[in-house]
Amino acid sequence: MRLGRFLIFIALLTPSIFAQKPSFTVGWSVYVGWNPYDYMQRSGILKKWADKYGVAIKVQRFDYAPSLDAFVARNIDACAMTNMEALDMPAAAGVDTSAIIVGDYSNGNDAVITRQGLTLAQIPGKQVLIVEKTVSQYLIERGMAMNGLESQIKKMKYLNTSDADIASAFLTNPSKQVVVTWKPMVSQIAKAKDVKIVFNSSQIPGEILDLLVVRTDILKRPEGEKFAKAITGAWYEVMAQMTSASADKALASIAQSSQDTLASYKEQLSTTHMFYTPQSAVQETTAPDLKKTMDLVRRFCFTHALLGEKTASADDVAIQFPDGGVLGKADRVRLRFNPAYMQMAAQGRL
Repeated sequence: MRLGRFLIFIALLTPSIFAQKPSFTVGWSVYVGWNPYDYMQRSGILKKWADKYGVAIKVQRFDYAPSLDAFVARNIDACAMTNMEALDMPAAAGVDTSAIIVGDYSNGNDAVITRQGLTLAQIPGKQVLIVEKTVSQYLIERGMAMNGLESQIKKMKYLNTSDADIASAFLTNPSKQVVVTWKPMVSQIAKAKDVKIVFNSSQIPGEILDLLVVRTDILKRPEGEKFAKAITGAWYEVMAQMTSASADKALASIAQSSQDTLASYKEQLSTTHMFYTPQSAVQETTAPDLKKTMDLVRRFCFTHALLGEKTASADDVAIQFPDGGVLGKADRVRLRFNPAYMQMAAQGRL
């Protein structure tokens, strides 16, 4: 009798055990090119693709810097971040990282903004509101170098400010003369009186890339491959909606992710070079210019000790490209550009 009850109990329990799906968490923060991840979840598109591959995927919002920390700490499985942060955060921390979606590049979204007619040459020595050690710092110093001011970079005075607070910190304090940030904060700040943009990312096209990165070890597991296929398939379904005849409906919903209006979100998209098709993303990822861009980025990171204070050379945190080429030491690859899932999408194989 007891055995019979036990077998009944096991029979009832077994379906729930096997019904458990491998689960994955994707971190994102507010940015025109990353808001689609939130919409993907709210719209049911993500669940549809996750169900197709027998996995569960959750999208979780963070402020930007905490999202990077969560990824490095392995508290989340994937994260939306730029090419620079992929190198100087997880890769530099020894977390082998793969970029599986190249979503866009900033084409004016990131900007250096000043008050009272201050020029780029007059910024050194002034306090600069910025999220330190991110592409914002890369942007302003790249602007300085391109304008013959490289020798003045050592005089920069940065005030580390979170992306959640940076717009209000600048707008409510007229004594702050310089801010470096990204949209939608740039759009908000640019509406104020007596401010102007003195340098922006359209002047360095293709250098600030927005990626979805995954820990490489996850992709080596069958369930990890399923996750990568599901998130990539969902991404390109959203991209198709954003460019369809009824795009405004999707765009208005995506705008809600950052409490924006449709008009505001469209304005942000106007300064974002989105790779709406997997074909265009694959082309960007396999182009020779990516190696030149990443060489600039890694040298910046090394010069600023962002690859680790004990890192003796930029070659110690190596980058692998789709053609198998490596920048740095082949046995120290920590960041990989992996277009496989975008290629599957381009070929209709997801």
